[in-house]
Amino acid sequence: MSTTNVETAYGKVQGEQAGNVTVWRGIPYAKPPLGPRRFCPPEPPEKWSGTREAINFGPVATQPASEIMEFLGNRTDNMSEDCLYLNIWSPGADGKKRPVMVWIHGGAFISGSGSSQIYDGASFAELGDVVVVTINYRLGILGFLHLGDIGGEDYAFSGNCGILDQVAALKWVKENIEAFGGDPDQVTIFGESAGAMSVGILLGMPQAKGLFNKAILQSGAARNVLSRERATKVTEKLLSSLQVDHNHLDKLKELPVEKLIEASNLVPMMSLGPVLDGKAIPVHPEEALAQGAAKDIAVLIGTNKDEYKLFSFFDPVWRSGDQNAIAKTFESSFGTFWPALAEEFADGGKLDHDLYNQLMTWLIFTAPAIKLAEMQSGQGAPIWMYRFDWETPVFNGAFGSCHALEIPFVWNVLDKQGTSNFTGTDPEKNQSIAAQMHHAWISFARSGNPNTNALPNWPEYDLNERATMLFHTDSRIVNDPDGVIREKFAKASAHSKTI
Repeated sequence: MSTTNVETAYGKVQGEQAGNVTVWRGIPYAKPPLGPRRFCPPEPPEKWSGTREAINFGPVATQPASEIMEFLGNRTDNMSEDCLYLNIWSPGADGKKRPVMVWIHGGAFISGSGSSQIYDGASFAELGDVVVVTINYRLGILGFLHLGDIGGEDYAFSGNCGILDQVAALKWVKENIEAFGGDPDQVTIFGESAGAMSVGILLGMPQAKGLFNKAILQSGAARNVLSRERATKVTEKLLSSLQVDHNHLDKLKELPVEKLIEASNLVPMMSLGPVLDGKAIPVHPEEALAQGAAKDIAVLIGTNKDEYKLFSFFDPVWRSGDQNAIAKTFESSFGTFWPALAEEFADGGKLDHDLYNQLMTWLIFTAPAIKLAEMQSGQGAPIWMYRFDWETPVFNGAFGSCHALEIPFVWNVLDKQGTSNFTGTDPEKNQSIAAQMHHAWISFARSGNPNTNALPNWPEYDLNERATMLFHTDSRIVNDPDGVIREKFAKASAHSKTI
């Protein structure tokens, strides 16, 4: 018999019934990372007596404002450093051992939360008979300020607190999810953007070994870690802005969080993220995968056809039409790799918005995804590749099939308020795509294979055929759909040491 009251290892929690699904919100999976615990690895939560009400979402991680994230529906009206909470949707706390799906949200490692309305796990739970968990983790300067090369052992793990939070949440799931109707030995981690990049790191991270069995990566792979040298340079800049010297790093634990967030706005996007620190992340995730760290993990990975259109849409340089400014944008974005890229891709020197989007999409998203797929395939691990091709009609089609567009389809939440601002309003076509993706993700979580009756046969990815599912109203398998671009990039890379 199902109940909304569940006994965890730390105390009882009371959720609420929502139709055919039970939901528990705002369950602490670690101690609040406040005061002396700021910039330190997470610790198990304190036990409590009585029954804790788990009706409302916990606070989201403290984060700066973001125009893009606000457009995507990110809410920051309840922010706090005390943010290490998770949420659970289950068909019932009834003793059944169902597959578990743990979602890691995106947001460039500086924004986002597990309580966004598009991450509503009710459909997964009801239609898929799975248990869904969403989590918060520390972001930006609070989650990824690398102090280890300045402050020594006291701060040895500070550059990866956000990733260690994710590991702590997975440990909590392993320890407690059976009481919520889930199987602790059948856990799929999945995420998008920075969330998928996190999944890529967890695939090769020793501390995460054994905490999950399958992985889904949407628009992110295993490439995005900062070197210690680069991370330390970012830290030096922030310490200078905050007027904190090397001998008094503990002052960082006393500064108002608002001051820390303000300072973090001084560094470029993706300057605060996971760090190859030699400790929490001992080797580069791609190197770990090449050595077989995840050869026993089934992986589903993919990208969106026009990923970068979401970001460049907000960049005024493309509205100005200034050719000099556009040329400088190409040069600054690709650096020393640009001459080699220009030789392969810039037809007669023509530089435009479409070319920029194509190259940035490939460099940041598609190439790392293919690299991960190649490494997993080389290890004999089961891996499936997809590309999301459906284009949204909003803004006269300017977004195309952009970054994050697949999320409401994967979660089957097209009816959520505000979603149509991103996806448009053609319920028949949109819902058919949502049904295909939603059930493919469910099938993968249940069996490690995304094939369903609603899709054409989806072969595993290998280096000979490179079979890729192109999701659209008429989804289909295409072998090596980005082959021409892939080969041109290979030629450009042969002439450059950048990649």
